[in-house]
Amino acid sequence: MTHPTVVIMAAGQGTRMRSRVPKVLHPVCGREMVLWPVHAALAAGARRVVVVGGPDRALADVLEGVAAGGGAEVALAVQERPLGTGDAMRSAADHIGAGDTVVVLSGDVPLITAEAIEGLVAAHEQAGAQATMATMVLDDPAGYGRVVRAADGSVERVVETKAPGDATAAELAIREVNTGVYAFSGGPLVEQLAALSNDNAQREYYLPDVLPALHRVAAHVIGDPTVMLGVNDRVDLARVTEIAQRRIVEEHARGGVTFIAPATTVIDVGVQIGADTTVEPGCSLRGRTVVGERCTVGAHSTLLDSRLGDEVVVRHSHLDGAEVRSGASVGPFAYLRPGALLRDGAKAGTFVEIKNSDIGEGTKVPHLSYIGDADIGPGTNIGASNVTANYDGVRKHRTTIGAGVKSSVDTTFVAPVTVGDGAFTAAGSVIVSDVPPRALGVARSRQTNIEGYADRRRADG
Repeated sequence: MTHPTVVIMAAGQGTRMRSRVPKVLHPVCGREMVLWPVHAALAAGARRVVVVGGPDRALADVLEGVAAGGGAEVALAVQERPLGTGDAMRSAADHIGAGDTVVVLSGDVPLITAEAIEGLVAAHEQAGAQATMATMVLDDPAGYGRVVRAADGSVERVVETKAPGDATAAELAIREVNTGVYAFSGGPLVEQLAALSNDNAQREYYLPDVLPALHRVAAHVIGDPTVMLGVNDRVDLARVTEIAQRRIVEEHARGGVTFIAPATTVIDVGVQIGADTTVEPGCSLRGRTVVGERCTVGAHSTLLDSRLGDEVVVRHSHLDGAEVRSGASVGPFAYLRPGALLRDGAKAGTFVEIKNSDIGEGTKVPHLSYIGDADIGPGTNIGASNVTANYDGVRKHRTTIGAGVKSSVDTTFVAPVTVGDGAFTAAGSVIVSDVPPRALGVARSRQTNIEGYADRRRADG
């Protein structure tokens, strides 16, 4: 297996995106656009991946988070001034060995696959060429440079068609077009890069200008044109995102996940889902979310950077940075915020909000409650409309509720406070002091009934 050097050109700002964010850093399904070809190159066995960026080094932090593995290297090369694709390749020349097979990709073509890269490398080496151009055959090739082949099948020239008169009628009838993706033999490429001229109207250096000086330029047809779709504006971004999203859903489906309405489902590229899990319509699974086996993610639920164990049921709820362990249930209309942990078999029910709290095994918070900065033991039942008042205006304090506790409706726990194992609270209580184990905490005013009150009001009116 050949381990190519892959150069990804990503220095352009992408003004048509109309954004302060560089074009290649816009996300596609939860991953920066430029990282899609990086990951494809690594999956294709690249020994070295070189990303060419601008002097602002906006790409540096993004590339630092890439785990190459297998001895592969991911490096950043800086193009100091935007002087064309040839100059961008010159910026990466120090990373190219004379004996390398070099694949050139673009950071704004995120749908490229490892299989497409592997096919291009194999075709390049089989052809014995110094350059191989990736091409595609389109039903409507308008706007693309047409590939004119010689009698032996090699590339004779590429005819641009941007202006009337650029090409003849016979050339316009050609449906094979240049994709801008290439494979080169490293030594001849570096030699011709050094010899490039900028004798053109833009005074820039263009990578395709090295082709006429190379010995034999081959062509390799990419069967799936979608892998070569580029992004110039946000319309293009939406189009490639839709295709990438469909690929992600189909991969999970082949792994044993059921999608009730896949076209309505949003799943980021880093999400993991176990077999026999069902994802209902309108769900969003984002970031580093992990879902176990045999789960149900109910309609219109959102999971962001959250983790579900096996056989978890989530009904129409929002989870952000939460962990829900096996057999637990959430919702409907629950909100689990960062640091929320539901242990095995626990429940966060209807209109329950939990933040930075540990909910014990089998413990139930059934409805209409806010639990923040609390530790609740196993087998406890929290009554309706319970609140942990955890903030005194200066600091957060924790509430500790033991095992087997039964709190009644409308109980407020004013932290810091501890309720012992097996204890009870009376309805409507505001618990400001610790409740001993197996005791009943009552903290409310005694009721007084005023006889004849309604009649007196009527008389006074």
